Amino acid sequence: MPSPQKYNKKYDKLTDEEKELLEINKKSIADFVEQSPSVSDVDYATRNAHAKTYAVAKGKFIIDKNVPEELQQFFDKEKYDLVIRFSNAHLKINNNKKDFPAYGFSVKIKDEKGDLLANYPLVNFPLFPINSVSTFLKLFTSINRFYIKKWSSFNLMMQIIRVIPSTFTGSFLKNIFKLWTKKSDFFLSFNFHSVGAYRLGENMMKIKLSPKSVDKNFCKKSTQKDALGSYFKAIDFTADVLIQICYDLKDQPINRLNVEWKNSPFIKIGEVKIDKNSLLDPRSCENELLSFNPFESKIFFQPVGKIQKLREEAYKVSMQTRNKINKLLKYK
Repeated sequence: MPSPQKYNKKYDKLTDEEKELLEINKKSIADFVEQSPSVSDVDYATRNAHAKTYAVAKGKFIIDKNVPEELQQFFDKEKYDLVIRFSNAHLKINNNKKDFPAYGFSVKIKDEKGDLLANYPLVNFPLFPINSVSTFLKLFTSINRFYIKKWSSFNLMMQIIRVIPSTFTGSFLKNIFKLWTKKSDFFLSFNFHSVGAYRLGENMMKIKLSPKSVDKNFCKKSTQKDALGSYFKAIDFTADVLIQICYDLKDQPINRLNVEWKNSPFIKIGEVKIDKNSLLDPRSCENELLSFNPFESKIFFQPVGKIQKLREEAYKVSMQTRNKINKLLKYK
């Protein structure tokens, strides 16, 4: 096995133009969150992505006894406490029975003292359609402005058209087809992925969470929210936690998010376990205010890459705006 590629700050470096676009985007995020109660017709400010919460649960991360020796320094306890949020990726909370199958499985990992080790917002689609930071920021800003009625649908459509060429990769088209064939499947039957890379000390990795023995047709006629509630009342959930290490930037690119990594075997490092009856109240203010900002993680578990770097400021401004509004609502 070749030696892993080492993390370098150059993978995260933004140009001056990208920094300017990020400032514009941050303003659009704050504007969206401020108006999100009316956008989603709810009595609190929502996130400006993954706004809809299906459930929140407590869980455990059980470390595999056969973790490779070189990785044991990062997983030196037998188990860690988890808080997990199950969500839909849409910016707007949609109360229709059928949601588009873009799901989030966000994990907060804590040690035995309750100190945060890492946040990992995982999703059920392993790729991201945009490699260009500028293109992404312009699109995301236009989406925010469209929802708060500051931009027309024509402007949004023009930004979407600019993205389309980067979706024509074999990896992306294959996964789109796979998602389409599973569009009606139960939430917990999907694999969940880190779209971009993360640090593992001086190395870099991608993460995959693969559920075990989940019936894809569970509560087929129910909403995903109701199905998750029914599942966790009766059944324990277990999923393997797997990682890939970056060895060669050609085969495991850091800033090309629309292709899958190849020639890097999956390594099992443990299991996520959620016992039945472990759900928390997703409507409580404390749980609605949960943050899964991956840049709040310990430095050796933080995100890597330019698109990932945008998350740091985006999460921060979204959380600050959401906290300001929701704490006022809670105590008024």
